[in-house]
Amino acid sequence: MPPTRDAFARLAQGELRDTAQSIVDLAAPVHTGWVNLVTLADITAAAERIAGTAVRTPLVPCPWADRPLWIKPESLQPVGAFKIRGAYNAIARIDAATRARGVVAYSSGNHAQAVAYAAKVFGIPAWIVVPEDTPTVKVEATRAHGAEVVLSAVGQREAVAYEIVERENATLVPPFDDPGVIAGQGTIGLEIVADLPDVDLVLAPVSGGGLISGIAAAVKALRPEAQVWAVEPELAADTAESLARGERVSWSVADRNRTIADGLRSQPSELTFAHQQALVDGIVTVSEDEIRDAVAVLAHRARLIAEPSGAVATAAYLHHADRLPPGKTVTILSGGNLDPTTLADLLKA
Repeated sequence: MPPTRDAFARLAQGELRDTAQSIVDLAAPVHTGWVNLVTLADITAAAERIAGTAVRTPLVPCPWADRPLWIKPESLQPVGAFKIRGAYNAIARIDAATRARGVVAYSSGNHAQAVAYAAKVFGIPAWIVVPEDTPTVKVEATRAHGAEVVLSAVGQREAVAYEIVERENATLVPPFDDPGVIAGQGTIGLEIVADLPDVDLVLAPVSGGGLISGIAAAVKALRPEAQVWAVEPELAADTAESLARGERVSWSVADRNRTIADGLRSQPSELTFAHQQALVDGIVTVSEDEIRDAVAVLAHRARLIAEPSGAVATAAYLHHADRLPPGKTVTILSGGNLDPTTLADLLKA
């Protein structure tokens, strides 16, 4: 059975916040007012800019699955996650003189690596602000690209980043609240429709919302009949509640940091939320146990390594099939950067 409008009311009242059954039907798009959404032309231009830097990842068929499934492994990117698409496109759009002064980013890890990598390609300085609880593997990888890594207290990374921007006269590259970043992430949608023209359903992680905003913009432009659904951890389900209420709802940093999916602890901006309201068909939340199980299934069955944040879309496919639209499904494996000890623990669970 498809989700009903009753889900909106129940979620808005807080009844579904901490359950794995949180489903919201977003079949009726909401007008975005003054906000300009990213267009197919923006995304096509981004694809031209990132060609040769970002990998055009394949769609991996999954014959072991009980329904038609393909996985888009963005873990194969040079930085181990999809973020290189948006970061490189955003930096490429900056005029050369301004770009030469350097770039600043704040990130839970994968955007940090992406900006550092792109800055190295352009030969410019980069300052990356990461929370002090960021996994060590992500911090070390960012430093390896030559960026200066600045650790901040949890919840303070944006403030620290803006201080560096002012001090260095550098340019901020946001992790999601930027049309260039969204367009870059949207190139994933272009590739999905090119490789699977009759795709019926795309499942993508959501947090800050840049990824699903770009993917939805591309897929809806090229194959309007396909559905695009968001997936997020139930312990950081601010987007699900926001979509249910029809306005952005803030969850505390402490609440959002409960999830093992450390890359999905942000909240949507006005820009990304407008994309979600207009273009995303539904949202489902997944439990911590479901995320862990998906990491193991991806490793054992698909032979793909996924960090917890990268496994949530597959978790939705595995555990909420009865609540999702049928048909040919693509799940976005958004990243594979995690500590070896964490991976070992997840595979033993």
